[in-house]
Amino acid sequence: MKYRIPKRLLFSVLCVFGIAGAYVVWQDIVYTQTGNQNQQTQQQTIVQQQQRMRGESFSLQDSVAVRRAQRLYVSIKPEDHSRPNFEAQIRGKARTDSIYTAQFAGIIDFKKITYRSRIGDMDIPAYLFQPIQKRGTKGHAAMVWVHGGVHGDWGTDVLRFVKEAVSQGYVIIAPEYRGSTGYGAEHYLAIDYGGYEIDDVLTAVDYLKKNVPIVNPERIGIMGWSHGGYITLFTVFRDNPEFKCAAAIVPVTNLVFRLSYKGPSYQRDFSTQVPFEKPDIYIQRSPYYHVDKLKVPLLVHVATNDQDVNFVECQMLIDALRARKPNLAETKIYENPPGGHSFSRRAENTRELVDSWQRTWAFFEWNLQPGLDTSK
Repeated sequence: MKYRIPKRLLFSVLCVFGIAGAYVVWQDIVYTQTGNQNQQTQQQTIVQQQQRMRGESFSLQDSVAVRRAQRLYVSIKPEDHSRPNFEAQIRGKARTDSIYTAQFAGIIDFKKITYRSRIGDMDIPAYLFQPIQKRGTKGHAAMVWVHGGVHGDWGTDVLRFVKEAVSQGYVIIAPEYRGSTGYGAEHYLAIDYGGYEIDDVLTAVDYLKKNVPIVNPERIGIMGWSHGGYITLFTVFRDNPEFKCAAAIVPVTNLVFRLSYKGPSYQRDFSTQVPFEKPDIYIQRSPYYHVDKLKVPLLVHVATNDQDVNFVECQMLIDALRARKPNLAETKIYENPPGGHSFSRRAENTRELVDSWQRTWAFFEWNLQPGLDTSK
């Protein structure tokens, strides 16, 4: 830093002491000013440290650190999660329901149902699709289809695939587990990532067994996409699976890795504690760490250009299944398919979409035999 000596002061010094004396005085003045500046800097540093210790606000010089701290902050309060427009979601859900009603009139027996979660605390809405021409008791295979998104819902992007499934003879039930959108704040805020939402989905099996007599309870499978794939994995990575087979498409696999990789922006919407604070719970709620429990056939499809469930996450599961469950797991990695994360749910057909669904239909046909009438 440069320091300027006032002209009047310099002139007076020159007159009294001469040039040599003036140089000595000038050095003394600069030294004094520099020393004062260094002392002020040290004092500011000490004050800032004291402020940090007391939890007080930082100075302007700490603005970069403040902004970084704000970006990294994750609240421990669920009420601090982002809040959507619940009324708009409810209206959107009504539109979705009206589209299914109109599209399936006279083609598919469609209705919205509600059942009590086996946890006993919530009513779970669900979509139920059945063939118009029904077989007798226990004559049909069935599948539970699980939407993705965590805070997502059953939409119209899979409408054409529902038509195909029912035409093959399946009964399809699609639960709107806790945390789903379109049912107001209470349902939305009840999100339980990797917890009771799994029980909500499993209760769909109870509903089928009790209320849909045409379903053969020995021929029920499950399929889910993204977060729905995550739930699907947990329904079969258990000691006593209730499904004969399962398909998980672009599934979330490892919350320990995922929350770290995605960072605070993801954490703030779906968690109140990050993995290092509760490592045991995050391991418990990560399918990747439970591969050895798999006892039924499982199909998994992933994409290398997935920007939601990044390939570095799902590759862990693919490698584990291929290494430890080669006789039960059928896996396929699609190289940069159009659509990435949603490559198998696009409106237009692509080579990868067609291939994925052909493999999926063949997998379920082999394990559930939808064309077989077991009522006879």
